Amino acid sequence: MSKPRRPRRPIDGILLLDKPIGMTSNQILQWVKHRYQADKAGHTGSLDPLATGVLPICLGEATKYSHYLLDADKTYVTRLKLGEKTTTSDAEGEIIARAVVPAITTDDLETVLQQFRGDILQVPSMFSALKRDGRPLYELARAGIEVERAARPVSIYRLVCTAIELPYVELEVSCSKGTYIRNLVEDIGDVLGCGAHVVALRRTQAGPFTLQQSVTREQIADAEPQGFPALDVFLLPAWAGLADWPRVELSETSAYYLRHGNPVQASGLPRDGQSVLIFEIQDDGQPDMFLGIGSQDDDGLLAPKRLVRVNTSQ
Repeated sequence: MSKPRRPRRPIDGILLLDKPIGMTSNQILQWVKHRYQADKAGHTGSLDPLATGVLPICLGEATKYSHYLLDADKTYVTRLKLGEKTTTSDAEGEIIARAVVPAITTDDLETVLQQFRGDILQVPSMFSALKRDGRPLYELARAGIEVERAARPVSIYRLVCTAIELPYVELEVSCSKGTYIRNLVEDIGDVLGCGAHVVALRRTQAGPFTLQQSVTREQIADAEPQGFPALDVFLLPAWAGLADWPRVELSETSAYYLRHGNPVQASGLPRDGQSVLIFEIQDDGQPDMFLGIGSQDDDGLLAPKRLVRVNTSQ
């Protein structure tokens, strides 16, 4: 006889998790979804099992806006080892080449790092989660299959050395979406002439979210016996990832028509068609209710683009 399925609940919000080492992003997602008994959940950008740090997990209605976080810039701190190249460009792979590590100074490294700042092209690793014909590249790689990958443009906004203890070097990287730190590290090692691979990787920022805001798996596990109220304290609003967007407030009447798909009059709309957060003003002293996102239409009215269901939690 099959085990009864746990009831699900319509909980909405964003959990900022400090992902532990050794787990895939999907494993930690399923762990969180089970703890919260959420009926819907998704993460906003995978981290390798080797990596730790900020992993925003969207629950319920927050999943409607997760792609905005997927597109957000990220910041990482990585520790790399010079003198060795591996099959996966990180410590989980097999060593395929060794070379003597030169006596690199901070100035030497700075000369190399300058070559990687700004807009660059990266060829994705065969051990990335990108898909080819519906299969992740890492699955093909593990089956011994290598396919052609087109170089993709990415932006490196900040790339600085924070420590050198040869053969180890620590870097801080702020970059655009789609940047593969393991590729960046391997390319830096190639320019230095000795090869390199990632031995540690920590994401310290994802879009507007920082490591200081994140909670650990242990904190969630400790709160779980106290019930959902203790767990829900860790959740940010579904709109938290878009908090820097313009905000528009509607009356109860206008909010009613907007929920039914009708454009409405609203003040403070950006003239350039930029999307806005929409809230319904509450007259009973409760926090304003988040309705979704919208933008100005051709008639100058606020048109809905992606609304949350009625009575979503804040």
